[in-house]
Amino acid sequence: MALIAEYRTTARPDRGIVEIYDAAAYEADPRAAVRARAEVVAGNGYHVYLHTLQPDLRVTVAIRVWNGPQRPPEDAEGWTAVVLESGTGDVVVNQLALGPAGTTTLPRPGVYTGYAWWTGRQAAADHYDQNVRGGARQPMTVGEVVRARERSPVAEQYTFDLWFLRDCENEDDEG
Repeated sequence: MALIAEYRTTARPDRGIVEIYDAAAYEADPRAAVRARAEVVAGNGYHVYLHTLQPDLRVTVAIRVWNGPQRPPEDAEGWTAVVLESGTGDVVVNQLALGPAGTTTLPRPGVYTGYAWWTGRQAAADHYDQNVRGGARQPMTVGEVVRARERSPVAEQYTFDLWFLRDCENEDDEG
C-alpha cells in the first residue's frame, strides 16, 4: 500500500497526556483520557489521547495516511486499533495546558481507521526517572532539570497509521 500523507510534530505531554482531535471537536472526553492511562491510546472517534509514562519529555507524534490497510510493525513496543473522525479534515495535536503542538490536514474529511503504535515509551520513562526526577541522586537545580529534559537520548514516538474508511455521517440529514 502507498503512503498518501505524513505529518510529524513533537509535543510535550501534560501530566503524561497528548491529545489528537478534529479541529471542530471542541468538547474534550475526560473518560477517554482516563482510559488512555490504562490502554496507552484511547479515544471516542473525535478525540484520541495518548499516555506517556513520563510527564515532561517531548515525544514525536506521526500521523500517516495510507491508501489501504496497514499492519503495525513487528518492532513496535505496543499497538492498538484507533478511529479518528474528522469532519473538517483538519487535525490538531494538542499539549493540553500548553496548547497545540501543530495541525495537519488530512487528504479528505471523513472517518479514518487504523493503528496507533509506539516505541521508546518505557526507555523515556526510565530516562526521566533516573535523570530528570534525579533517581537516588541529590536534588537537582532547575538548570540541571532543564538540561536533562532537553538532552534526552531516548526517542519516544507514537505513530498513527490510518486509512480512509468512509465519509462522516451528516448529522443534519433528516433521512
